[in-house]
This record gives sequence, C-alpha cells and structure tokens, in this order.
Amino acid sequence: MSEHHESRLAKLSKIEAAGVDPWGYYFPNRIWNSDARKIAGEIKYQLQDGTQLELPDVDTLDAEGKRIVDYKAWKQQAGEGEEIGPQVRVAGRIILLRGAGKLKFITLRDWTGDIQILIGKGQVGDEAFDMTANYDLGDWIGVEGRLGRTNTGELTVFAADLHFMCKTLEQPPEKYAGLTDPEQKQRQRYLDLTYNEGAMQTFLNRTKIIHSIRATLAGRGYIEIEGPTLHTIAGGAAARPFLTHHNTLNMPLVLRIALELHLKRLLVGGMERVYEMGRVYRNEGISPRHNPEFTMMECYEAFANYEVMMDLTQQIILDALKATGQGYVIEWAGKTIDFTPPFARRTYDDLFREATGVDPADPSDIAQYARKIGLDTTGKHPDVIKSEVFEEKVEDSLVGPIFVIDYPASICPLTKRKTSNPAVAERFEMFIHGMELANAYTELNDPLLQEELFSKQLEGQAAEDSMANMDHDFVLALRNGMPPAGGLGIGIDRLVMLLTNSRSIRDVVLFPLLRHQSSTPSGEQGQSET
Repeated sequence: MSEHHESRLAKLSKIEAAGVDPWGYYFPNRIWNSDARKIAGEIKYQLQDGTQLELPDVDTLDAEGKRIVDYKAWKQQAGEGEEIGPQVRVAGRIILLRGAGKLKFITLRDWTGDIQILIGKGQVGDEAFDMTANYDLGDWIGVEGRLGRTNTGELTVFAADLHFMCKTLEQPPEKYAGLTDPEQKQRQRYLDLTYNEGAMQTFLNRTKIIHSIRATLAGRGYIEIEGPTLHTIAGGAAARPFLTHHNTLNMPLVLRIALELHLKRLLVGGMERVYEMGRVYRNEGISPRHNPEFTMMECYEAFANYEVMMDLTQQIILDALKATGQGYVIEWAGKTIDFTPPFARRTYDDLFREATGVDPADPSDIAQYARKIGLDTTGKHPDVIKSEVFEEKVEDSLVGPIFVIDYPASICPLTKRKTSNPAVAERFEMFIHGMELANAYTELNDPLLQEELFSKQLEGQAAEDSMANMDHDFVLALRNGMPPAGGLGIGIDRLVMLLTNSRSIRDVVLFPLLRHQSSTPSGEQGQSET
C-alpha cells in the first residue's frame, strides 16, 4: 500500500472517530455552482449609513487575463462598509486545497463548474476547522455560507458550516501530467469527467444534441418508438451481427444491426411519422469512426421522399448547433466546417467523374481504373467496383457538408428507383470531411421488386453475413401495403464528434468497448497533495 493510501485510510479513521459519517447524507436545498454564479448580482456593498451599492464588473478580464476592475480599491473608494450576499448551500468535489493558519481555500467542482470556498476558523468554529485537516483532493463536501467576493474579486462561498459527503480513498491523477492516456480515460471515464477539462461539457453537449433532435422531430409530428434489439434475422444493413441464443425458446438470435425494417412495419400499420434513437451492434472493426456498439437515429415519413429527408437532415443539424450555443462555422480536428445553409447537393456520378476522370457510365474504364489504384475486381458486379472506387477516391475528398445524391440502384436494395432512370436510386449520403454522417432513401415499397432484390443480394453471401438470409416477414409486411415514404438514418455518435470537436468516436461514447485488462493495483497513479 502506498504512503498516500495509508494517509487517506488514517484520515478516514479520524473522521469516523469524531462521530462523522464519512460517506455523507441527504443535503437538501443545495444549488449548483452555475446557479450560484447566476445570483452573483445579488451581492451588494452596504455603506455604514445603510446605502447599498451595486458591485462593479469584477469578472471581466483584460488581454493578459487580469481583472479590469480592482475590487479592493473600489471598496476603499466607496467608503466604510461591508459586503452582503445571499446564503447558499453548495456541494461538490475538492479539486484544489490550499491555505495555512486560520484560513483555507478550496476549489469545489460540481458538474456545472467550479466555485471557490473560503473556510475561516473563526467562522466555522474550532471543531469543524480541525476536521478540514482530514480533507483530501477528490473528497466530496457540502458547504453552507454567504456568497460574496474576495478582495481580488473572486466569487466565493464564505463557509459558515461544513458537511462531509464522501471520503475518496484513491489518489486523483497528477495535476500537470493529468489523465492523458486515451485508453485510461475510457476505462476510467469517471476520472476523465472529473479532472480533464472539457470532458464533462462534451457529454453534456451530447445530451443537448439528442434532446434537440427529439424536439426537431416532435415539431414535425414524429412519434418515438422502441423497437426490439433482439432479432431473428439481421436486416436493414450489410454488416456482420453479434450472435446470441434464447435458452427458453431454444432459438438463435442476433443483436440488431439497424432500426429500419421494424420502423417500416409501423408505416404499414399506419403510423405515418415514426423514429427511433437507439443502440445498434455490428461485429466489425474498431477505429476513430467505428465502435461495435453505437447510437443511430432512424426516421420514416409517409408520402415523403429523399429530398424531404435532406431538408430534415439539414434542420436537425442546424437545431443541434443552436442547442449547443454554436454558430454555423465551427472547428473540428483542426479543420473548419461551415454549416451555413443550404448544404451542397451533388450527384454521385458527377463527383465520380471529377475525382477520377473516368466516365461513370463505362464499366470497362471503371474496372481498369480500379485495378490501376490497386483494387481487386475479380468476380465483382460493375456497380460494386464503381462503389469501391468511389469510397477510395471520392469520399475522403468531400469537405461538406454535402449531400451526395442518386446512387447506382444495384447497390441500394431498399431504395426506390428514379422514374426517369431505373438504374439510379433515390438515395443520398451526407459527408463532412470524408466522414459519412447520414444515409437516406426514397423507400422501396414494391414487395415483388423487394423480394427479387433480396434474392439477388443473397447470392454468394457468407453464411455469417447479415444479408445471407431473407426477412420473409418484412416482405409479407410490404405485401400488406406500405405507403410511399422517405427514410433517414443519422449516426448520432459521429454527429456529436463533429459538434463537440472530438477526434474519435470513443471520446463521445461514455463507455466504449475495450479489451480485458488485469486488475490495477490501488494507487498506481496519483497526485501529490501538496
């Protein structure tokens, strides 16, 4: 056991010996630190004749980070008096602890930010002040006292009463080295949220973005549903599923890889505007843009098409920007994204031609070009080859936001064809800096064509692939009549990445899947308390 851990355990014993519960209790009428800042305007300076003066702006800083107003000098100029302010109750984790003699300063952090606490022996009493000797960085405390300003102008709670809320037995990360290892941040997200600047705000913004999406859809008359996560057949996408087994029914099942097919069944049932936001699971690789478990939003609107879905996608993103307090132009991974509407719309073939110089209608030239850039074309459908070239040469060059529209029909088995050109599907994918963010169709509702396309797609598929089995029940649902519709899928994690300036999907998923790790001995990493 390390010296720091022994010290913390010794302090725990002293707290218990003093009759104080080291694990805390109900703390009513507590306000968040952000709320304390909101009521800072109630702090007044009262002169001896009873006149109350408004405080000057002591929070504005100059270019060097110094306060523009010297609060101490302002009080001296105002005349003899005292500061008065509201009584507050705050609680949080000790992030900074300093002081000597009869005064101690604490920086207290809750999930809305930090606030300074000033503990004076004369104000809290000898017994409570002596108990502060058992405080460590990372401990949780509650504080009652007057909200005011120090002579430097710092907003501060002047403690009158202290409450111990939780003793922390582990050392926090080093103050300057910090929690920098990406894997450790993901394994110990609780430390990342507490000690890494911006981590908490990223996940609070994720929640704001999700709330915004729900509000946007509700404003358009959509209802939210909950579909099954255990499927008998993996459908709605081309991906390898996770396999499981239901013991009672003695039947194999898969975790869903998409939300699509059950939502479309609801269109058949007459629910005309439906969506689901939920987890999907794909037994595939891990990268900065891929996690095996991720969040999707899919929505379907009867009597709409892919152009309606483009408008909806744009509105969802613009509303999410507003919800997170951002303008149209933001930074992401050192790059600029300009979301000023309307977003660009370009056809698949035009972009293909510009990037490769190859005629998108000439399969022979496309195959030759594919081999030239190192792609294997053996036994592949011409449109599959074309799609692989597009992924290789076009997608990474798309700055966006841009809607790529009108894909080859043969690679879009769930999509309605263009009336003017059946070889083209009414589909779009939205890209930003080479990353696909959204995928949408004018939905195919012809059950005979759908069954034919499914059958063709099954040919040559590996048994474990999601497209190796036909969802006959979905085809049966279509035979009962699904109205023409538009459908949209948005990768929520990727959207959050973009709108929070996060480089990896694992930075916006609270608990990403990680390899097994052996137990970490207590005290492996720690911060000096001095």
